[in-house]
Amino acid sequence: MQQVEERADDHVFSEAAAAQMERIVMDLGRMYHERNEALREVSRAHHEVLLRLSLAADFKDDDTGVHIIRIGYLAEALALALGEPPAFAHMLRRAAPMHDIGKIGIPDEVLKKPGAYTPEERLVMNRHPEMGAEILGRSRVPLFQMAAEVALGHHERWDGGGYPAGLAGAAIPLSARIVAVVDYMDALTMDRCYRKAFPDKQALRMLTDQRGGAFDPRVVDAFLAQAPALLALRDGVNARPPSFKELSELD
Repeated sequence: MQQVEERADDHVFSEAAAAQMERIVMDLGRMYHERNEALREVSRAHHEVLLRLSLAADFKDDDTGVHIIRIGYLAEALALALGEPPAFAHMLRRAAPMHDIGKIGIPDEVLKKPGAYTPEERLVMNRHPEMGAEILGRSRVPLFQMAAEVALGHHERWDGGGYPAGLAGAAIPLSARIVAVVDYMDALTMDRCYRKAFPDKQALRMLTDQRGGAFDPRVVDAFLAQAPALLALRDGVNARPPSFKELSELD
C-alpha cells in the first residue's frame, strides 16, 4: 500500500515538474521574443536616425537628396550582378546610402567649392570617411558594421592611391569597392553645384578609364556589362523615389 502511495506521489510530482518546466520554457520563449523585438526596434530607430543624417549630408551636395537612394539600389543590383548572395546585396542596399554621412561635418565652403581644393581644404575634405565611420560607431549590428565599412573604404583606390588608409586591391572591402563604382557613376551623371551632369556614354567611358586604377576591374566590368539595366534602374528611382518608410525598413 505504501509503495502504491509512493508511486502515486511520484506521478503527481512528475506531472507538476513537467507543468512547471513547460511554463518556464514558455516564459523563456516569450522573453526571448520580446528581447529580439526590442532589439529590432532599437535597430530600426538607429537606422532611421542615421538615414536622416545621411539625407541631411546629401542635401549639401544634391538639392533633391535622391543621390543616396540611387546609390543603395544600384549597389544592390551590382552586387547581385557580381554573383554575391542576395542577403549581402539586400544589406548593402541599406548600408550604401550612409557612405557619405561624414560630409555632415564638412563646412559648406569646402564641400561646395567650385574648382580645385587647396592642400588644406583637401585635408579637410578627406576626413569625411573617418568621420562617417565614427558616426556609425562600433555597433555589433551587421547593418551598421557594413555601413561603417563602406563609409571608411569607399574612397580607397584599387591601385592604393586613395584615402584615408591607402588600401589597395582586395584589402578594400568588397562592399566599399561596389559603392565606389556606383557612387562615381551616379555623381558623374547628376548636376552638381559646380558643373552640369555628364552624358551617360561619356560617364561610362570615364569609368572604363579608371578600371584597374581607382576601381576594381571585376566590379567595373560587371557594371559595364549591366549598364543598360543599371541606368534604367537609376531612371526608375528618379521617376519614383521610395518613401522614407520604405528606406528605413530593416526587414
